[in-house]
Amino acid sequence: MTITHVEGRKWVLRIKDVKESDKGWYMCQVNTDPMRNQIGFLNVVVPPNILDYPTSTDMVVREGSNVTLKCAASGSPQPVIMWRREGNEPISTGASSLNASTFTISRVNRLHMGAYLCIASNGIPPSVSKRVMLIVHFPPMIWIQDQLVGAALGQRLTLECNSEAFPRSINYWMKNDTIITQGKRFEPSTHEASNYKVVMKLTIKEVDIGDFGTYKCVVKNSLGETDGSIKVYHIPSTTTTPTTPPTTTTLPITTETPYRKNHKNKIYRPFDEYSSSSNKIHMSDSGELRNMDLSKDKDRDRYRENSANLEDQREKEAFVDNDTKSDASVGRHFTARMDLTVLLALLMIHFLR
Repeated sequence: MTITHVEGRKWVLRIKDVKESDKGWYMCQVNTDPMRNQIGFLNVVVPPNILDYPTSTDMVVREGSNVTLKCAASGSPQPVIMWRREGNEPISTGASSLNASTFTISRVNRLHMGAYLCIASNGIPPSVSKRVMLIVHFPPMIWIQDQLVGAALGQRLTLECNSEAFPRSINYWMKNDTIITQGKRFEPSTHEASNYKVVMKLTIKEVDIGDFGTYKCVVKNSLGETDGSIKVYHIPSTTTTPTTPPTTTTLPITTETPYRKNHKNKIYRPFDEYSSSSNKIHMSDSGELRNMDLSKDKDRDRYRENSANLEDQREKEAFVDNDTKSDASVGRHFTARMDLTVLLALLMIHFLR
């Protein structure tokens, strides 16, 4: 800090390498009578700076515990603190950032594991940030999508297990209490899906009869051990056998049904409505058909009977005598007989072929 006299009555105060401590009130005083002075305020702005203490460093916690992250910064004006997760992952439910110098996570779990950024800004560039890594330790766990797998002989088969563990785990496959290693027939492999997720695969290049059974995927770390089982069973190969359609022989059989007259369905109409012929056919009680001339018989009315329910719609004639008022015979039962001899002969021919 220096004072320079320039141009006779002008004095200048020069401050080199201004520090935050230089901030404050300054007075220029002239010792005259009366004395004169002038006051000025020097405001020093300082970009933000994150303090090492009490700002949190990388933290390792057990799953289920509570954790508090802290961030402190200096600057002028006083910096504003904001927390974010690296990769813009949600820092809390429904929020991607949190404006606070500290925040607490209750019952931390593996999903909280990752990098957190403490960002300090006060409008004076540049803004600064610090990266705090939150590491969550938990014992291994396994889940298997298909625990029962079928395979045919000679098939290429891949078994799969998914595991989660941190610290990172040791992963291997077993069958009959023997560890399966890389070889001509087996090909175990692992793929890290994230810093705590691992996909385990076991490929059987050509399934043999001795490969059926139960396989175990085993996961170990410093906090525990677990395993999962997959059972491989045999699927027999199927063969197609050609089939011959059955031969069907059709034997014609003729059946005759006895004809019966239903008197309830009889309809009597005057015969003269249908024909003027006087020669009619009459059936006697013995079944004999006769041609009868009834044209001279004026004491009788002639009627024709229509049997509506007969299969062949046959018609018969009936005669009503006005003198005796008695019903004449209106029909006889026609009985058709099956020729059993012909039927039996046809059946014998069929079976002797």
